Amino acid sequence: MLKTNLQQAGHDASGASAWAALEADLRAALGPAVRFDVAHRAAYASDASNYRQTPIGVIVPESTEAVASALAICRRHDAPVLSRGGGTSMSGQTVNAAVVFDYSRSCNRILELDPVAGTAIVEPGVVCDTLRDAAEQFGLTFAPDPSTHSRCTLGGMIGNNSCGPHSVMAGKTLENVEALEVLTYDGERFWVGPTSDAELDSIIAAGGRRGEIYRDLRALRDRYAEAIRKRFVSIPRRVSGFNLDELLPENGFNVARALVGTEGTCVITTAAKVRLVHSPAHRVALVLGFPDIYAAADAVPEYREFGPIAIEGLDRAIVRGLQARGLRAEEIALLPQGDAWVVLEFGADTEAEAIGQAQHAAEALGKRRAGPAPSSWLVIEPAMQQRIWLIRETGASATQLSIDPAIPDPKVGWEDAAVDPDRLGDYLRAFQQLVDRYGYETSLFGHFGDGCVHARITFDFSSAEGIVQWRSFTREAAELVVRYGGSLSGEHGDGQAKAEFLPIMFGEELMDAMREFKRIWDPRNRMNPGKVIDAYRLDDNLRMGPQYKVVNLHTRMTFRSEEGNGFQRAVERCVGMGRCRSLTGNTMCPSYRATREERYSTRGRSRLLWEMLQGDLVDGRWESEPVKEALDTCLSCKGCRSDCPTHVDMASYKAEFLSHYYERKRRPRQAWFMGRIGQWAPFAARLPRIANLMTQTRLLAGLAKRVAGTASSRTLPRFATKTFRKAYGAGMIGHDGSSRRRKVMLWVDTFSEHFHPEIALDAVEVLRSAGFDVVLPPKGLCCGRPLYDFGYLDAARRHLEQIMAALAPVFSAQGTDEAPIALVGLEPGCLSVFRDELLKLFPDDTRAQRLSSAVRLFGDFLLEQGYEPPRYEARVLVHAHCHQKSLFGTRAERALLEKMGARFTMLDSGCCGLAGSFGFHPEHSELADAVGEQVLFPAVRDAPEGTIVLTNGFSCREQIRHGTNREALHLAQLLARASRANTPGYDTLERDRASATSPETHGDATEKRYVEH
Repeated sequence: MLKTNLQQAGHDASGASAWAALEADLRAALGPAVRFDVAHRAAYASDASNYRQTPIGVIVPESTEAVASALAICRRHDAPVLSRGGGTSMSGQTVNAAVVFDYSRSCNRILELDPVAGTAIVEPGVVCDTLRDAAEQFGLTFAPDPSTHSRCTLGGMIGNNSCGPHSVMAGKTLENVEALEVLTYDGERFWVGPTSDAELDSIIAAGGRRGEIYRDLRALRDRYAEAIRKRFVSIPRRVSGFNLDELLPENGFNVARALVGTEGTCVITTAAKVRLVHSPAHRVALVLGFPDIYAAADAVPEYREFGPIAIEGLDRAIVRGLQARGLRAEEIALLPQGDAWVVLEFGADTEAEAIGQAQHAAEALGKRRAGPAPSSWLVIEPAMQQRIWLIRETGASATQLSIDPAIPDPKVGWEDAAVDPDRLGDYLRAFQQLVDRYGYETSLFGHFGDGCVHARITFDFSSAEGIVQWRSFTREAAELVVRYGGSLSGEHGDGQAKAEFLPIMFGEELMDAMREFKRIWDPRNRMNPGKVIDAYRLDDNLRMGPQYKVVNLHTRMTFRSEEGNGFQRAVERCVGMGRCRSLTGNTMCPSYRATREERYSTRGRSRLLWEMLQGDLVDGRWESEPVKEALDTCLSCKGCRSDCPTHVDMASYKAEFLSHYYERKRRPRQAWFMGRIGQWAPFAARLPRIANLMTQTRLLAGLAKRVAGTASSRTLPRFATKTFRKAYGAGMIGHDGSSRRRKVMLWVDTFSEHFHPEIALDAVEVLRSAGFDVVLPPKGLCCGRPLYDFGYLDAARRHLEQIMAALAPVFSAQGTDEAPIALVGLEPGCLSVFRDELLKLFPDDTRAQRLSSAVRLFGDFLLEQGYEPPRYEARVLVHAHCHQKSLFGTRAERALLEKMGARFTMLDSGCCGLAGSFGFHPEHSELADAVGEQVLFPAVRDAPEGTIVLTNGFSCREQIRHGTNREALHLAQLLARASRANTPGYDTLERDRASATSPETHGDATEKRYVEH
């Protein structure tokens, strides 16, 4: 076992680095790319496995040339190194007491894409989906696509020999690598690939370090060739061990493929030439239902007869786990009858051909005699196919925390074994018997077409007895796989989780051969040491082993979920799968997308919070500066609350942390200006022209921004000359003269009240045209949304108490003629308080529950009530507010725009970047603009003239104005405009409206327009 140097590789208890000279030399050469601080070391100490090892430091190199320079300095200091891609490995190979090289931020270029040859040359940090998207332009794809395809890197995939559902179509990463440019620890850099005998002789004759390596590799091959042929199993998913069989003459002495799957223990990959294959233009999914997972697995040979490009299996445990958490309910309801399911994907150049293949398979399988005939569902619509795949891709992560406190959380300790697909059913029966004998519970799912099975098992790591049992189980599981001619790893690699038991699969002779293979490349054992070869024991370096600290902290919010209560349990929700590192799609994580910094991802922040609770590396608890710094760049967009498979809720964690942090620290000036805007805005609104003079004129605005602590590049919001209530008129508040009309209460937020009353007035107009009397809360109230951004949880609680005292009596009379049927709001950020924070601050208060259930976003309410909008065939570009996407969804906007006949585009634009007060902070303004430039700003700028930009968020509209000089509308404004467009005299009304929304007069003119019409 390798221990000595690595155990000393960290920092001592006093905080003084044992590697100070190394850090100094690296920093002199690479500058800010070198990160040896506590925050980075904590963020990189864990991956998606059971293991944790604190790195010496982190390097985020700007180029592959910088990689070579950094490696030379590490070599001078005899420092071990670790190459890391997306950090989603489940076997522990991407954590180590080493200098971590993260290539994902900068070494991520596609250097060449040749559609004729069907190849691409990429740097190691290129994300799988980035390459696939580029290849799709030519009808090509990179076939391996693990469930982490949106964030895993090609370097990591090469290191792991990754696979995915479509390896049925074109093999593992191994079969799709043509050549590699490699860098050895001793500084040699050269290309490797298939090598003819003549080329081999020439390389050896040329001498030097490269010639020495090839000479020794040939000698190793000659010495072990027969043992390799005898012991290396021929199955689609043999991922365990090193690919020594690629050195055999019949395989062309392919040095590149021999290095695939070595998990960074031999070389650094600085570039790769990979194969691209034809991507079927049309795909359909055939979902089959079986009575159990064993019957589903027995039919694998039959599935292959129909030529699917993916064959994925899923048992009841994943589906039941999602149901217990209320997740993916709509998709699960559509699954065909059964207790286990198989998804067959068919691809062809025409939709008719793909459908024909699937229908033929469904008919034939429906008549099978050797086993139960499956139920089936043919899924043609691409959007629905994606939703079905999400059950498979996210289900395991979403159920990785146990609901029952008496049952340990499912672990990835034995995750991805593979056998001959023809023997899969029998293997699963035997495996389940082994699981049952040990008293564990498991879920079974995976790539059935290749015989690879994923299993999350309820191992107990909390006691020494549990560890002993886990070790015993793993040994028996390894022996069982070998009896079925299988591989301990079929996708995720050996790392530390499987490496100890590789001799069971390969025997001692071939283990010596692999040990020699590593020594040829890395004689000093400095490349990811302690992994795969001469590895740590299975139970070393456990992240949550018997020594794991259970910490009970007082919190102002209540953190409850199906999986348990408390802040620590909430932080444990992050299992490290890193979906927050996805570069496109959905919302999370905007700060990561703009910076590509791990510690600014949801996962990175979760890791820092976890380390804060344990206190071994990150100390200070609620006063921890590394945690504060990482949370400071969190936009509180709530994207992770919905996008993360385990629903990490970083916005709430941030608010809770800041509430304690500022108990002893002074809040910034911006906290008083932006955080308490709901308190001072009503006073400023009494003298709007004076307030605007201070904030809008060139001479005074700069001073106002300095006083308020806001960025000089930002324009402060302008006050309306009349507030909504004044414009609305006290005499207009009521039921519109009809005692039979249903009532709805309109929640007029601070921004609609004081800055944009025209939006609330238009909302009243639309609601009345829909047949409702509009009533207002008995007095002006503020939800307190900005308070959470600065940790003002006590003040937020007081605000909510006032709201409940004022509104609870109203909504307690539900069902009577006098009670409003809903509390309808316009601002998603404000309404999200009632759906989220209210229940965290008052979890057991029936008033809070009643109020939360009464809340509706404006569009959702109209859709629920069957509102039919007038026709308005405009071109509309829709950007959804983050809180709306997370807590309410965008179905209403889609449905209402369709009913209007509008030609609309729903942007997959993530966060706008302003995020309430975030973008106003001087230190955040640049980041906020970078977030906006990801998708939103370019899309708005490119929109044709006359396109209506639609968004419901005040901050979103401010950000669009700031970044594009375009004005955006709220849904209420669009619906009111559509209504007026169908009214005689529309042109005159629009001229009135232009006057109504002018900077200085919109309050008075809006009141006139509203009363008259």
